Amino acid sequence: MSDERSAPETKGVEVRLLGTVDLGPEIDGMAGRQLRMRMVTIEPGGVFGPLHDHRDRPGIVYVLQGTITDHRDGTATDYGPGVGWPEDRNTLHWLENRGAIPAVEISVDIVRHE
Repeated sequence: MSDERSAPETKGVEVRLLGTVDLGPEIDGMAGRQLRMRMVTIEPGGVFGPLHDHRDRPGIVYVLQGTITDHRDGTATDYGPGVGWPEDRNTLHWLENRGAIPAVEISVDIVRHE
């Protein structure tokens, strides 16, 4: 299932916002942007899709529990607990949990205010 063209829709995913920081007052040129931290739980068999990019939304992921499979460039890479992967302007991917326990990650990124 590592073919990007067949990336499934999101299922079995819970996203919880942990906090944000308005970057406009903190850093010149960052008006309208915020630093965001979320906890993402992907249940066994769950998918965080569809295929999506991170242009204009860089971030990094830390896996707390379980194993998350990152599908990008035709390759499936498994990440267990610890530092996961960067999400930069070249990232085009989708995620899944092929394991038997919930996979939990902390995602920190810079986004436009919603």
